[in-house]
Amino acid sequence: MISENFIKLYENSFKDNWELQALTDYSKGTTYTFEQVAKEIAQLHIIFGECQIRKGDRIALVGKDSSTWCMVYMAAVTYGAIIVPILQDFNPNDIHHIINHSGSVFLFVSDKIWDTLEEEKIGDVRAVFSLTDFRCIHQRDGEAIQKLLKALPLKFEEKYPKGFTKDNIRYADIDNDQVVLINYTSGTTGFSKGVMLTGNNLAGNVTYARTLDVIFRGERMVSFLPLAHAYSCAFNFLVPMAFGAHVYFLGKAPTPKILLQAFEEVKPHLIITVPLILEKVYKKMILPQLNKRSVRLALNIPLLDNRIYAQICKKLVDSMGGNFREIIVGGAAMNQEVTDFLYKIKFPFTIGYGMTECGPLISYDNHEEFIPGSCGQVLKGIMDVRIDSDDPYNIVGEIQVKGENVMKGYYKNQEATDRAFTDDDWLHTGDLGTIDHGKRIFIRGRNKTMILSSNGQNIYPEEIESKLNNLPFVMESLVIEKNDRLIGLVYPDYDAVDGTGISHEELPSVMEQNRLELNKLLAPFEKVAQIQLYPTEFEKTPKKSIRRYLYNNY
Repeated sequence: MISENFIKLYENSFKDNWELQALTDYSKGTTYTFEQVAKEIAQLHIIFGECQIRKGDRIALVGKDSSTWCMVYMAAVTYGAIIVPILQDFNPNDIHHIINHSGSVFLFVSDKIWDTLEEEKIGDVRAVFSLTDFRCIHQRDGEAIQKLLKALPLKFEEKYPKGFTKDNIRYADIDNDQVVLINYTSGTTGFSKGVMLTGNNLAGNVTYARTLDVIFRGERMVSFLPLAHAYSCAFNFLVPMAFGAHVYFLGKAPTPKILLQAFEEVKPHLIITVPLILEKVYKKMILPQLNKRSVRLALNIPLLDNRIYAQICKKLVDSMGGNFREIIVGGAAMNQEVTDFLYKIKFPFTIGYGMTECGPLISYDNHEEFIPGSCGQVLKGIMDVRIDSDDPYNIVGEIQVKGENVMKGYYKNQEATDRAFTDDDWLHTGDLGTIDHGKRIFIRGRNKTMILSSNGQNIYPEEIESKLNNLPFVMESLVIEKNDRLIGLVYPDYDAVDGTGISHEELPSVMEQNRLELNKLLAPFEKVAQIQLYPTEFEKTPKKSIRRYLYNNY
């Protein structure tokens, strides 16, 4: 059991960092100090108390990332309630289902999303609050919460007649083994389950992050991944909030242009991202430089190539604010060509590994120790890993883990919980890979996506896609099996196509050439029989993984 109590981490942080800036809504230019956040939490606690919310009651939260989103999350867990963050990308029916399945008594929601919901479908919710200003926008018959909110300033003054100070911060006494969070997954398989995470699970992630020396008190971060996802929530919110760091919430779609502008202004000390963002930066910023004839020639000259790589690295670092120690990549597999190039130019990045069921971190290496193809060493003293294979160092098998970060189970789903664990209590990750003698993890693919060829060979479509995505005019791809043949679905990079003057009618022949080049890089049993153009981008999860199950019968 982690020695530090999860709730006390934040009780102490608000006191220790009282005067520092905590949260900023970047697009609005609104900033809150730790003192101001603590006062908002205190007011929410009064509402919860007056409404007789009990410890363990569930409070649902859905909306765009913002300072108020964080205040609700922190108010719920420090009161002793269980927070239920819901991804805003879920459709209304899924949101209704999660609210009802979790038994949430309160709902905090953005105005835009509330307009899409039907109040009669969440009849057990006592009250609905706007994330804009915490006003009550709906209450169940018989409730007097709107009246309570009008009297809130007076009740706050009565409770804190000498004003609210850091000495007034006393949060709920909740043991670390208690559930504080139910996080409904949004995976590529289409099924959503409520992952029950305890204070110990989350404290394991937060206290481990303290040992990494990548973010410190008073430093800055830019958050642009959805906070309702475990990865972003842990490292863009819970970690900086515990350390006294300052988080800027982008509040806009994270296009490379918008992101780079924010990085330039904020100059973050740590960047948390998913592979897709770095892959887009590589395609838009780096590849055009590498394809210049003069650069290609210079890279063939000894010593000069290192100088060019150093210049490219410096330009890339400067474009991201020039102030960060490290970029941590997670949430999905990264394109191997991009990984290898960034490593070659000594760009300070690393790739970690985790899953919602571990809140989320399983493995990590500092960028100076990172080895391309790996996703770090299992967290020492916190997690352990094994491979379900006769030779875990050479033969691929399922990655299984156990330790402090592993969930308590799935909410109201004992059958799924039982399936998630082995008979000796290791968690099935569903990922396939190997480890080295230092317990560094090397992922090959997903158990559910692996294709068994007609001659018994294991095919990992993600590895083929990684190679296909590097070929000309391929924006993204998906490899599927159809009638014992491998088919590559490709959404073309139309901007690149239009920039070269190639007509759209020529694309099939271009892709056929790509197929021939691709097959030269593959083993005989992996060869792709056909490439089909796909008309739109593939539908993705919030962490930007393709929802593969939607295309199985294409």
